[in-house]
Amino acid sequence: MRRKKSSPLEVIIWISILVFLALVLTFPKWITFFYPKPHSEIVFAEAGKNNIDPYLVFAIMRTESKYQTAAESSAGARGLMQIMPDTAFWIAKQKGINNFDITSLYDPEVNIAFGCWYLADLSREYKGNLPLVIAAYNAGRGNVREWLNEGRWNGNLKELDKIPFPETRTYVRNVLKAYEAYKAIYEE
Repeated sequence: MRRKKSSPLEVIIWISILVFLALVLTFPKWITFFYPKPHSEIVFAEAGKNNIDPYLVFAIMRTESKYQTAAESSAGARGLMQIMPDTAFWIAKQKGINNFDITSLYDPEVNIAFGCWYLADLSREYKGNLPLVIAAYNAGRGNVREWLNEGRWNGNLKELDKIPFPETRTYVRNVLKAYEAYKAIYEE
């Protein structure tokens, strides 16, 4: 008996089915390519020390620097978590670190430690309200305090459109999306 030759369409359909099955059967392994956990030992240690969710740290690193240790913004923010020099000097003072060298922000250990400490500090100030914490990380706590005092935004997740700075509005949305993705992929 002679086997019927498959048409190009049938071949494409079978290949599509096989690719789909490969993706489904290996999920979430392939998705981790888009949501990696770089410097995970440091992140988990510092997040634990500061009582913050490590997946929030990964989400911020993804949004801020795309995991690039040498990242520097046009405003001067540096490293994985994009910490501004003035903020870094303030954090160093709060942590009792003398002779802080701003170039150490390119060191993942220092950058992640400072970023986690700062997130914990913002979390204490804003009583764990995640949208407020994330907005303050991006726009500065002074701006967020002003928005709250003036009634421009109340920190409500459903009212992100009321965040006065478009960049911060987008930033909060992006961090929250990445955070939810990290939790969905990695939490048991």
